[in-house]
Amino acid sequence: MTAPASGEPADAEPLLEFRAVMRRLRAECPWKREQTHRSLARYLLEETHETLEAIDTGDATGDWEHLREELGDLLLQVYFHAVVAEESGAFTLDDVARGITEKMHRRNPHVFGPAPGETALDATAVNEVWQAIKEREKPRGSATDGLPETLPALLYAAKVLERGAAASSEPAEPADLGERLLALVAEAVEAGVDPEQALRDAVRRHA
Repeated sequence: MTAPASGEPADAEPLLEFRAVMRRLRAECPWKREQTHRSLARYLLEETHETLEAIDTGDATGDWEHLREELGDLLLQVYFHAVVAEESGAFTLDDVARGITEKMHRRNPHVFGPAPGETALDATAVNEVWQAIKEREKPRGSATDGLPETLPALLYAAKVLERGAAASSEPAEPADLGERLLALVAEAVEAGVDPEQALRDAVRRHA
């Protein structure tokens, strides 16, 4: 077992120990000391894609060790950004955890509400409650509000359609590939299928 980081007791919780490790690295490692939120963005994207690949690999082989490792690398990015923000006084890792905990309480009243569990909800109903609460908290002017345009095209289209923006009911022109793809995404959304994952799975089968 590795020795705890300086300033942490021997029996420190792993997450507390890791925070101490990141603080020390930020203070003592020249490369890590120079990083900013913007310079770290590429690594967050890279680790996200590697995590997605590990999910596909684990799903195919049943070996989830790769996913455990990649989740650690992804966690490093969260802690790194939090330590950078902590130095400027913007927010701390505790603020991050507190904020997401409060959000989970607000958006899951079937679990954390005044009478949790009284109303039996299926997965579809739970998602509808989540979306309704989210809409109250962050009203949208359009189906694209709040969606990063850098999302993969299939995921972006699916999110827009899930928000109620119907695909065109007019038959697409034979040469209009975009409209035909959008119609397929709409078909997937209607069937409850993730089009991004469906395409990834299909490519893997034919690779």
